[in-house]
Amino acid sequence: MGKQKKARKYATMKRMLSLRDQRLKEKDRLKPKKKEKKDPSALKEREVPQHPSCLFFQYNTQLGPPYHILVDTNFINFSIKAKLDLVQSMMDCLYAKCIPCITDCVMAEIEKLGQKYRVALRIAKDPRFERLPCTHKGTYADDCLVQRVTRHKCYIVATVDRDLKQRIRKIPGVPIMYISNHRYNIERMPDDYGAPRF
Repeated sequence: MGKQKKARKYATMKRMLSLRDQRLKEKDRLKPKKKEKKDPSALKEREVPQHPSCLFFQYNTQLGPPYHILVDTNFINFSIKAKLDLVQSMMDCLYAKCIPCITDCVMAEIEKLGQKYRVALRIAKDPRFERLPCTHKGTYADDCLVQRVTRHKCYIVATVDRDLKQRIRKIPGVPIMYISNHRYNIERMPDDYGAPRF
């Protein structure tokens, strides 16, 4: 019988000593971390989000004509289905000049929908729409809109999405525009917003 060949093991590494190993000298050894005991008498610091100065109770002083309206993807699609002109219908709803704003995330979402929604893409690229650049990572439009509205309370959010509406209702002072009975309606908007101030 011949000698059996031993298969070589590839990519095997030499075993390394742990830095806490007893065989290492005391000075080379890694010292165990000591847990710091919390002082019970010390004052606990809590970070409280600063309340926006633009809000007077539920009344948002930053809102006023011309209204800046953040448009969601499905709002454009449902407007096309209902055969509504976006800018004109917004003006009919608010009785004031409206500037529809579209974020990069919403634009990317419409582009991802493909050839079927090319009309929505053409409407979104309208020069009357103000384009808002996004600095965050990812292209999830709902998070983008909620984040922007929380930071700057000068927008009205136009959406038909039920989940997004629920999230925005939790933010005080942000009205929601939606579609019902083939026309635009506004939710949480006091009557005296558009009234002239003397």
